[in-house]
Amino acid sequence: MMTGFEMFWPLLAHVLLVYILYGLLGLRRRKVVQEGRMKKSDYRENRDEPVESLYVKNSLANQFELPVLFYACSILLYITEADNLVAVVLAWLFVALRYAHAYVHVTSNDLRYRSPLFAAGFVVLGAMWAWLAGWMLFS
Repeated sequence: MMTGFEMFWPLLAHVLLVYILYGLLGLRRRKVVQEGRMKKSDYRENRDEPVESLYVKNSLANQFELPVLFYACSILLYITEADNLVAVVLAWLFVALRYAHAYVHVTSNDLRYRSPLFAAGFVVLGAMWAWLAGWMLFS
């Protein structure tokens, strides 16, 4: 039985991913500074960043692109009461794909894996929006 808040758990799971990435970025940047490869002030001036922290920085920035549409859709699904099992499953699938995409992004950054994960998330998010549109059209 749905309690009414299921739609928000995937959002909270994505927020957790963002916090994890911020933590990882801090750890990787600290390591680079401790190794003497960069100074703290280099980050203030946005100088070229070493690959290991650049991957995390880019992954973090990516969490504020497509996921913005995810947040908007999720909230609209809730407001319109279209947040049923289909919507919740799609939301969890989108978030799982974001975790997988971020993992690849901050490790190997191999586009052979990263691009299909991004594309799958893009399609799932499109399905969420289609579900919302259908719900509004036929309700």
